[in-house]
Amino acid sequence: MKNTALSSTHIALNAKMVPFAGYNMPVSYEGVNAEHETVRKSVGVFDVSHMGEFLITGEHALELIQKISSNDASKLVDGKAQYSCMPNNNGGIVDDLIIYRFNEEKYLLVVNASNIEKDWNWISQHNTMNATMRDLSDEYSLLAIQGPKAAEAMQSLTDVDLSAIKFYTFEVAPFAGVENVIISATGYTGSGGFEIYCKNEDAQKIWDKVFEAGADFGIKPIGLAARDTLRLEMGYCLYGNDIDDTTSPIEAGLGWITKFTKDFINSEALKEQKEQGPKRKLVGFELDERGIPRQGYDIVDDNGKVIGVVTSGTMSPSLEKGIGLGYVPTEVAAPGSKINIQVRKKALPATVVKLPFYKG
Repeated sequence: MKNTALSSTHIALNAKMVPFAGYNMPVSYEGVNAEHETVRKSVGVFDVSHMGEFLITGEHALELIQKISSNDASKLVDGKAQYSCMPNNNGGIVDDLIIYRFNEEKYLLVVNASNIEKDWNWISQHNTMNATMRDLSDEYSLLAIQGPKAAEAMQSLTDVDLSAIKFYTFEVAPFAGVENVIISATGYTGSGGFEIYCKNEDAQKIWDKVFEAGADFGIKPIGLAARDTLRLEMGYCLYGNDIDDTTSPIEAGLGWITKFTKDFINSEALKEQKEQGPKRKLVGFELDERGIPRQGYDIVDDNGKVIGVVTSGTMSPSLEKGIGLGYVPTEVAAPGSKINIQVRKKALPATVVKLPFYKG
């Protein structure tokens, strides 16, 4: 089990620690609902240092990225980031990722913790153009400072105007007395805020300064459980739940990051699927009655026939109702469609809704 640079800090804060993607991670501190509300209303800090970071450099960096990713990275300019995915050869997804462009020959790929080795091997295998690759995952820590008060609370730690960092852009600047920190706005909670990428040896110093700066704003540490409820309220996909090696980006509603203006791995098959229309789609749904949908629960029609599966589900702290994501046949994928979620022995009625669940 790996520790992050801050694992001992979480333990000292009495966090409930769990194994996650091979790391010892804080799942909660004071409870999911309270932590969720902190992020929605003020500011909270996640240690997400388990995420992977690959540096791709050299004159063939973009060529490699274009080959392995579904979005069009040629549209990136310096200081801009892009959400994308890496299709496999069988219509599924190797991983979803964020691509940061520093300059035309330097990019950072941020990948999911559980897929670091798989992703590295996949990208290496397709690096026929000999772009320079470095795995920085074990060298870097990552804090997500999220919530509507994040910019105001953190402004004293940097000369960069945090309110000017727009969604999916980033700056490299001094932060909390540490040089060359990446300050990005690619949040996964839907409540605004920043991510701070720093070297492991600077993580504790930055953590301490962040909590000092945020003290008057009610800043609190937040665990992975609240991260999950926050992202689910936004309808954001989680790899391993809503997307995986068997789900296509077209089925998953990720057509917007699948650009057929270029060739990439399996692009022809995905283009065909988009033109013909997928047989199933990932949808958001709300339960019409009290209940909590969970990953793996069956989605059934009115006759009790299984037509799909719940990929993510929870009791939404903000909406106070059961919400979830799941794959259903395209004919019942439109908002307003009625489906049923098999919760133990009872089929609970649910309605397909337009995402996000939480409108802020």
